[in-house]
Amino acid sequence: MTILALLTIFGTSFLIAFSGAMMPGPLLTVTINESSRRGFMAGPLLIVGHGILELLLVVGLLLGLGPLLQQESVFITTALVGSVVLLWMSIGMFRSLPALTLQTEASAGKRKNLLVAGILLSIVNPYWIIWWVTIGLGYILHSLNYGIWGVAAFFIGHILADLLWYAAVSASVWRGKSFLSDQAYKILIGACAVFLVVFAILFAYSGVQKIIT
Repeated sequence: MTILALLTIFGTSFLIAFSGAMMPGPLLTVTINESSRRGFMAGPLLIVGHGILELLLVVGLLLGLGPLLQQESVFITTALVGSVVLLWMSIGMFRSLPALTLQTEASAGKRKNLLVAGILLSIVNPYWIIWWVTIGLGYILHSLNYGIWGVAAFFIGHILADLLWYAAVSASVWRGKSFLSDQAYKILIGACAVFLVVFAILFAYSGVQKIIT
C-alpha cells in the first residue's frame, strides 16, 4: 500500500462521482426545491442521508450483495416503486404551489426529514443501483487490493464529490432567493415538480420495459 495509490483512488473516485453528481436527477431536483425554502444546509443534509445508504451498500457489496442486486426483479421493483414515490412527491409539490410565498415559507408547513429524504430518493432510483453494482463494485474490488484503506479512499472521494456539488447547488439557490419574486418562486418549484413527474415516467417505463422484454 502506498500513499500515491490511495491518492489515485481518491482522486479518480472524486472525479467520476463529481461528473455523476452534476447530472440531473430526482435528488438534484429535490435539493433545489428544499434549498429555496430551507437554506444552504438542505443539500448537505440530503447528501448525508444519501451517504449513509451508500456506506451501507458498500458494506453489503463487500459481503457479497452484488449478485442479488443484479437480479432483474430488483431493477423492476425499484423502478416501479420509485416511479410511485416520485409521483407522490411531485403531487405534494403541485398542491403546495398556490400557498407558496418567500415571506412565510421558511416557517410554514410541515417539513420533511432531509436525511430520510436523501435515503429514500437514492434507494428508489434504479439507475443508482445499476451504477453501484457495475462501476461502483468494480471500484471497490480494485480498491480492495490496498485493503480497507483503499476502500476508505474510494468512498471518501466519492461522497466528498457529492457533498461539494450539492452544497454549491444549495448555496446558489439560497443566495438567489433574495432576487426572486413569489411568482418566480412558484415557477421554480413547479418546474421541480414537473421534473419529478418526468423522472417518475422514465422509471415506470424502464420497469415495464424490463417486464415485457
